[in-house]
Amino acid sequence: MKILFFANTDWYLFNFRLALAQALRTEGYQVILVSPEGPYAARLRELGFRWLPFPLSRRGMNPFAELSTIVRLGWLYGHEKPDLVHHFTVKCVLYGSLTARLLRIKTVNSVTGLGFVFLEGEGIRRWLTKLVKVFYRFVLKGTFVIFQNPDDRAYFLQTGLVDSKQIALIRGSGVDLARFSPAPEPKGMPLVILPARLLWDKGVEDFVEAARLLRAEGAQVRFALVGDSDPENPSSIPASQLNDWSQEGVIEWWGWRGDMEQIYAQANIVCLPSYREGVPKTLLEASACGRPIVASDVPGCREVVRDGENGYLVPPHDPPAVAEALKILINDPSRRIQMGKRGREIAVNEFSAALVISETLAVYRSLVKAEGSQA
Repeated sequence: MKILFFANTDWYLFNFRLALAQALRTEGYQVILVSPEGPYAARLRELGFRWLPFPLSRRGMNPFAELSTIVRLGWLYGHEKPDLVHHFTVKCVLYGSLTARLLRIKTVNSVTGLGFVFLEGEGIRRWLTKLVKVFYRFVLKGTFVIFQNPDDRAYFLQTGLVDSKQIALIRGSGVDLARFSPAPEPKGMPLVILPARLLWDKGVEDFVEAARLLRAEGAQVRFALVGDSDPENPSSIPASQLNDWSQEGVIEWWGWRGDMEQIYAQANIVCLPSYREGVPKTLLEASACGRPIVASDVPGCREVVRDGENGYLVPPHDPPAVAEALKILINDPSRRIQMGKRGREIAVNEFSAALVISETLAVYRSLVKAEGSQA
């Protein structure tokens, strides 16, 4: 059986779906990975996967260019003839589902968070949200949809975007419990990190403002942003702004890091004051590493953080609340350790990569079985 994964970056496939692809290969499936080309394509090929380049403008809105993208995708699907396709990220879900329907290919779509266009906004963003909802309602019909959190599932059901019989809840992409494991707290001045793509929608500015508030109170603590901006995302924070914050001395900017298990070992607290998520992998990794978390009380984050158990949930867009929650943990090492232990328990019991892979394979098998019974 041939399964094709389609995502908007090779980075996404490598960081979020590699373990699933490896498990499929072990089970005897043929796996094809499709995305625009980036620095991870070579690594996927080195691991023995068949990766195919597919140019895709993540921000493009020119109707003729977008139609051309759909035509090219139709040619690729028609040439490869996969038995099943699994789409990730908004454009891939929309264009891939339309193409697969025309070619009568079994389709699984992952809603990995509602993304930029579903956050509240004015002007073009509001109209874009309406357009995407109309498109979703059309292309998701007849596909199987996997949601990462119950809030997104409820939204799609209430708005009539999906059929309740063709959905599943699989919380996140899982965490490698062997790679991300607890380490003793580092000694010295506490370190608070925000590890993520550096987007305004991740609450980065709120994190910076919370750092300012705590520094103004004389708190002896370091703050670091771990990640890069994402120029293809409309919510990307310019590198110039990140440099300005760093030069101001309010935060450190460490950039992208490939050794995140070592980063969590250096940190005392992990913070993600995001405005909406699917299930953030950084919070799963932080929990697996036994680090307490401060995050916004929004879909996705509240799936991982149990307020008062493994961290604190705070209102979104509220830097003083972020600062207050961080202050409690900064001043109480024993509470950090206690919450970190609880976070590890949650990661092991609910979010292991093995569990997510098992649940996803069950979806694939159910679709194959249903097709076989119809035949």
